[in-house]
Amino acid sequence: MQYLNKMKNKYINEFGNKILFSKSEYQKRVKEVKTKMANDNIDLLLIASPANQFYLTGYDGWSFYTPQMVLISLSEEQPFWIGRKMDAVGAKFTAFLDKKHIVPYPDHYVASEETHPIDYLVDFIKSKKLDKKNIGVEMDDYYYTAKWHDILTTGLPNAKFLNAFLLVNWIRMIKSNQELNYMRNAGKIANLAMKKAMETVDVGIRQCDVIAELNKITTSGTKEIGGTFTCKPPNAMVGKFCSAPHLSWTDEKLKKNEIFYIEMGGAKHRYHVPLARCIYTGKAPEKIKNLSKIIKEGLNAVLNKVKPGVTGHELENIWKKVINKYGVKKDSRIGYPIGIGYSPTWGELTTSFRKGDKNVLKENMTFHCIPALWLQNYGIVISESFIVKKNGPERLTDYEQKLFELRDF
Repeated sequence: MQYLNKMKNKYINEFGNKILFSKSEYQKRVKEVKTKMANDNIDLLLIASPANQFYLTGYDGWSFYTPQMVLISLSEEQPFWIGRKMDAVGAKFTAFLDKKHIVPYPDHYVASEETHPIDYLVDFIKSKKLDKKNIGVEMDDYYYTAKWHDILTTGLPNAKFLNAFLLVNWIRMIKSNQELNYMRNAGKIANLAMKKAMETVDVGIRQCDVIAELNKITTSGTKEIGGTFTCKPPNAMVGKFCSAPHLSWTDEKLKKNEIFYIEMGGAKHRYHVPLARCIYTGKAPEKIKNLSKIIKEGLNAVLNKVKPGVTGHELENIWKKVINKYGVKKDSRIGYPIGIGYSPTWGELTTSFRKGDKNVLKENMTFHCIPALWLQNYGIVISESFIVKKNGPERLTDYEQKLFELRDF
């Protein structure tokens, strides 16, 4: 009974609120980061990335439009979360941290011309006597601005600042069993949402109405698994706009004999699984169907070679061998690692399936293989997200690999 009670409560934080992972898993993540910090001669790590903050503390709030930071010090057992006072309540609900490590700054720092939240951070670092240490910062992160860096370097003149961009991202790449379970759930949601989108497509239906049905599923999820919002909207292009990979849908009605290209993702607890497919609003011309078959052949040739120890370079080379047989060319990467997603991306930013990438795949890493072809007048895609396992990839979705046609529905 004591063991059962312990298991029942292992996902509860100090405040009695449910958290997504056990305290021991968070501690393991922090320990791995500290080991890397010590190897890189970093005493204090400042983490601006919301995805990395979530990974290391559990904090999950849409509050990163105003400065917030997670600090990891080699001399402290737990990280510090520093953010807006009203958002500290959210930290108590979602983070594994104790109350001493949730540090709110007053609201007069927000959107002020006189003060800045990073000024508060500078004072906090001084109060902990860390102002003469080696400080690692995520130099190239979306959320670490030039203004922040200027305030930090000016306010802490005796510190040495080191670039720690992607330090946490690399550690995030190998997923725990609980993370993989969340991603499997996200894959089920992605599968169902794509199915609903394909079933909704018809001549005369507005593009936006198709995506509305897709978003309804990503939000509601399945009967067993509730959904949520994803970190980015679907890429959804029609006709000639399919030749550009990152555009959005419009309110135009679908016409006969055009391609509708959709790349979307399902999400569970911030863990994302992307999926991309195309549908032709009519009977597809043979050249377009043949191109989709080439993509499918190349995709599965890559998947058949996925295992621990293989590199992104080797996988891209397998893809190239397939498409070269057919005289097809592609000069962009065909895959990237996935996991936690906060705007603007579900990608982990570390490695790619591309020529020259010698980074090695390891068991329980997760990737999106997306060998799309964007041509002059249209584009075609069939993608798969998967887990690297000892004996090959475990697909996170099971949606049929094909160019769909309106007559399929």
